[in-house]
Amino acid sequence: MRRLRLPRAVLLFVSLLAAPLAASATPAAPQAELDRIVDGIRAHYALPGVAVAVVEDGRVTYRRTAGVRALGEDGAVGPRSLFKIASNTKAMTAAALARLVDAGKLRWDDPVTRYLPQFRMSEDWVTREFQVRDLLVHNSGLRAGAGDLMLWPEPNAYTRADILHGLRYLRPQHSFRSRYAYDNLLYIVAGEVAAAAAGAPYETVLQREVFAPLGMRGCRVGAWTPGAGDELAQPHARRGRDYVVVRRDGAGIPASTMDPAGGVRCSLDDMALWLQAWLDPDRRGADGRRWLSADQRQAVWAAQMPMPVSARQRDWSQTRFSAYGYGWRLSDVHGQFKVSHTGTLMGMYSLTTMLPERRSGFVVLINGDAGDARSVFDQVLSERYAAPPQPRDWSWYAQAIARDAAAPAKRRGPDTSARRLARRAGLAPWLGRYRDPWFGEASVCAQGDTVRFVAGKSPLLSGKIQQVGGRWLVDWDADEVDAEAWLDFARAPDGGITLGMSKVDPDADFSYDYEDLAFARIGDCG
Repeated sequence: MRRLRLPRAVLLFVSLLAAPLAASATPAAPQAELDRIVDGIRAHYALPGVAVAVVEDGRVTYRRTAGVRALGEDGAVGPRSLFKIASNTKAMTAAALARLVDAGKLRWDDPVTRYLPQFRMSEDWVTREFQVRDLLVHNSGLRAGAGDLMLWPEPNAYTRADILHGLRYLRPQHSFRSRYAYDNLLYIVAGEVAAAAAGAPYETVLQREVFAPLGMRGCRVGAWTPGAGDELAQPHARRGRDYVVVRRDGAGIPASTMDPAGGVRCSLDDMALWLQAWLDPDRRGADGRRWLSADQRQAVWAAQMPMPVSARQRDWSQTRFSAYGYGWRLSDVHGQFKVSHTGTLMGMYSLTTMLPERRSGFVVLINGDAGDARSVFDQVLSERYAAPPQPRDWSWYAQAIARDAAAPAKRRGPDTSARRLARRAGLAPWLGRYRDPWFGEASVCAQGDTVRFVAGKSPLLSGKIQQVGGRWLVDWDADEVDAEAWLDFARAPDGGITLGMSKVDPDADFSYDYEDLAFARIGDCG
């Protein structure tokens, strides 16, 4: 089987991992200067709450929390407040697998079907060749975010068995292992592989292999009931100019199908321990043994799939290399090797960044939709710890990002202001019940004189159909579903009726993967 040949520049950076870490550490930044950065960014973006920790030369040198866990309430964000870390979970899932490799319970090049015989991709040869490592590096050939509508919006009724079954119906956009395209579903599969190899549920494996040995006592995954002392940061979304609490936690936290891809919650203290575990090659677990072998540390941080380098990365950080490892993004910043990842869920944004040669890193947790704020934190702190003193402060980056977002070329969404409610008569030929092989059933049925789209297993994907010129779109009832969809009906050659969907705004979150849906009409409205 052919393996991907990486450019020499990529291999050079990977080789740094095998060398001893540089003995010299980055000089500590004054506490007041870091406070100014945190306070400035938080005020500029009006963040509900934020928690930041910095590790230098392997030691936690800075902790700062500010704001509240939920707007309108008294609870302040503290170092033990639990945040959803979203896709920063992926590195933890990869670490659990690496520990199982160390224990001899699996190998990275094992076929996935060895552990999950029911695993299928759309092409038989891809199924046969799909290795455990491939689950972690976004090289499947599927569209970015393919199948994510089985994960989000939550709550929904899809199970991990549904994910495993549905993968076979997702059509590739590119050849297997040919290019990078971010996915979440295959991390669900990776969690199931870990469970099969370890003989325990994924949530138990993560607790046993990551949380317990590293002393990350506050981290939670799976179903649990918060106690009186638990501090839960609540997600916030923008509504106009203001933040409001969305998807507030109830008395009990349910397990989530998406846990292996993005379901962990941790505190700032826990995430500081997570950074320290990776920055100390000799880190010992609670049992006194090395938590992860040198071989597995190198495997996890080795470049597996090249990623594009953006113009912003080149201009701001002199980045020349970018790749994905096992659950981590790898790049260079001013000649320094950088290991990082972000986490994004509705109302919760997070960032983990390390500069291994400096034995330094930082983590940022935000309980609000805050993509720009996170980017500013990443840039200004990466520059601070990777490069000589920079003339640009956080406000320069904030202004540059705002200018870029306001550029006319960046706004590609069509004008739909002339929309009007679709009427039963106009959609009469297309009314009915539909089924997609992986998403399941949905209905396009009249309610009075209007027409609604209703998904069978994803209750938040329900809304009124509207007409814009000669096209139809669905305007979702739930504010938190923020990507409207075009509905394109057609008659198939056999006389049947099909329904395709696509994002109204092509730049909307790729997890709204409407383009992967291929509905066929299966009956009349009830």
